[in-house]
Amino acid sequence: MASNNERKAREFISPSDLTFSWNDCHRCLWLYYNHGVKNPSFLPLVGDLADMQERYFDGASSHHMDPEIPAGKVLDRGKFVLSKPIEIDGVPSKFAIRGKYDLLMEFEDGSYGVIDCKFQSRDTDKRDFYAPQLEAYAFALENPAKGEAKKISSIGLYVWSLLTPRGNSDTGFGLQVKSTWRPIERNPEALQSRLKEFIQMLAEPIKSAGSCEHCRYISVRREILGNE
Repeated sequence: MASNNERKAREFISPSDLTFSWNDCHRCLWLYYNHGVKNPSFLPLVGDLADMQERYFDGASSHHMDPEIPAGKVLDRGKFVLSKPIEIDGVPSKFAIRGKYDLLMEFEDGSYGVIDCKFQSRDTDKRDFYAPQLEAYAFALENPAKGEAKKISSIGLYVWSLLTPRGNSDTGFGLQVKSTWRPIERNPEALQSRLKEFIQMLAEPIKSAGSCEHCRYISVRREILGNE
């Protein structure tokens, strides 16, 4: 019978973990993937705002969103994708990509695009940060565990950033936002490099105490209260 740790070990890599978690605490990431222990997090409104953007552009033409997006339309939104096993140096690993994209575009030339919706306080360029996440969605769509592969010709961020409040108590209040399309150049090689580092890190012994707030809290708590 498998042990509790074996039963809890993850075999699917989330695209977002290739960005946020990878750039945060590797000790916390190691615990999550090897033992199913996830540090608590609270991101108020993030899910609601993302869902609002996705629903707003459901079925929209690319021109309606931004004229720089290749001609086509939003085919689907908020769907999970699952890839075939990830190969490291030509050898299949136990891991696959599994995640939920925001928007899937279908272009007039028959190819597809993946768009990640972002709501930011300021219009800052975060393409380098999110590139591995978008590439991971593209990888799963081009290398699906089952079903027909889709050729991904474009990936990018569609950003809403805050400008100013509008309205009054009679008409109602709202927020005016600026929309920005930030295309990301495809780089499958960079994704493979990140995946190799990610999987190798998970296979190594547990990391020493990290420097994140969760690790510091646990360390200080143990010093004060002991191992109760």
